[in-house]
Amino acid sequence: MAKKELVCVSCPIGCSITVELSDSGEVLSVTGNTCKRGDAYARAECTHPERMVTSTVKVEGGRLPVVPVKTSSPIPKEKIFDCMTEINKVTLKAPVSIGLGFSPSLAQEIRIYLLYNLGVADFYKLGIYI
Repeated sequence: MAKKELVCVSCPIGCSITVELSDSGEVLSVTGNTCKRGDAYARAECTHPERMVTSTVKVEGGRLPVVPVKTSSPIPKEKIFDCMTEINKVTLKAPVSIGLGFSPSLAQEIRIYLLYNLGVADFYKLGIYI
């Protein structure tokens, strides 16, 4: 039997959670959580961890060389490096806009979306004068 210590990220409380796992990796018990979301988080994190991926994608012909993007939903943690390899191959052609979706060749279930548009005022906030 193994024990795994986690800090819950389901809400701002950040409970210290202890998960007891069988030798086969099955969750036997979850303690330390103060709500049901903590229990669900701990079980998922120990059996099938997933993450949202945020990154940047190159833009050709735009005012900035890159735009921020994120996956449309969490992906299995073991696919993050494969996802990033595919994202790094992508170059979008300007103009691009928020909500534009594209799928890297990695898999159809991974869809990437632009996070926001950058207008002239945003460039000034970043210290970029155009």
